[in-house]
Amino acid sequence: MKNVLLKLLLMGSLLIMANVAHAQSDEPPEGGPMPDDPTAVPIDGGASLLLAAGVGLGVRQLRRRKMVR
Repeated sequence: MKNVLLKLLLMGSLLIMANVAHAQSDEPPEGGPMPDDPTAVPIDGGASLLLAAGVGLGVRQLRRRKMVR
């Protein structure tokens, strides 16, 4: 009985969350590029930071390999 009530509660909450999510996506956002524009990609400093972190990790690994030999 407890398992059935838990399943019903879970299904009801999922239905309510799906309904709320659908209601929020009906109108397009104000300002900015339209979602259909394929070139509207927000690239900021985060991509360059990730690239720099990757280069730093690569250099670190190469230095560790040289120290082992």
